[in-house]
Amino acid sequence: MTQVQPWPIRFQIGARTLFWVRRRLVRVPLELRDVLAGAVPVLPPLPKGADGWSVTSLPEPLMPAVVPNAGIVFVRQHYTRYHTDLTIGFDAWFAGLSGNARSSLKRKRKKLAEANEGTLDVRTYRTAQELAEFHGLARTVAARTYQEKLLGAGLPGDIPFRAVMQGKGARGEAFGWLLFVGGTPIAYLYCPMTGGDVRYDYVGHDPSWGEWSPGSVLHLEAFRTLFAEPAALRFDFTEGEGQHKRQFATGGMACVDLLLLRDSRANRATVRALQAFDGAVARVKRARDWPLVGPMLSRVRRG
Repeated sequence: MTQVQPWPIRFQIGARTLFWVRRRLVRVPLELRDVLAGAVPVLPPLPKGADGWSVTSLPEPLMPAVVPNAGIVFVRQHYTRYHTDLTIGFDAWFAGLSGNARSSLKRKRKKLAEANEGTLDVRTYRTAQELAEFHGLARTVAARTYQEKLLGAGLPGDIPFRAVMQGKGARGEAFGWLLFVGGTPIAYLYCPMTGGDVRYDYVGHDPSWGEWSPGSVLHLEAFRTLFAEPAALRFDFTEGEGQHKRQFATGGMACVDLLLLRDSRANRATVRALQAFDGAVARVKRARDWPLVGPMLSRVRRG
């Protein structure tokens, strides 16, 4: 049976959600293997009461084959879905980074080691029992992150999520990492694995350590683990752009997120509002480059 979810359509500026409108949508998320294979996704029939489909990570060349002839089509965002080939070995991957990136990562790693009496303290969690310990420690970090405070996207604390995590751990299909300084966790990364694809699901760090780039250092050390794991074939950075993703990836595919909605008055109004809002945000971003407006906007943000 096709599952319909009340899904928030977010009105966002960067990572900050100002408000959202809920629509009953059938989600059609594409996994990395589907994206790379170029397989055309099949849209399931819409149940009664559903507003439409939310299709994520659709390769741009496949849009004509997916978009139906009727209804409302709205492209929510364009981005590259990045991934890293984990079969090439850590040394080859690291050598493929730019010289500036390598130097920066080494410097950040050394700085965090010095803050911890000369030793970088990164711990890996794999088994069900280890992941139960990881979850409790990671939640202490997640509660302070912007992902949780602004987006509600920190590492979940509910019992069903913990049960799934520990089940994955029991099958050897999950990885958790924590970065400690002085015995206190300051950054976490949790990645489940399916069919050799390791998914970049939950990440965060204590904001008081933000200038030390603990997330980048932790990810570097996580990659040491993954490149040495025979079952791990690719690292999936999932939806969305980001400098960190571009820097660490070895490949990517141009994708879009689509809203395919029934033609109704409420849905037309939602799409018009999204178009107006996204257009206004884009104009403000362009205005930052104007000689007079850019500095003025900076003063407003600081105020």
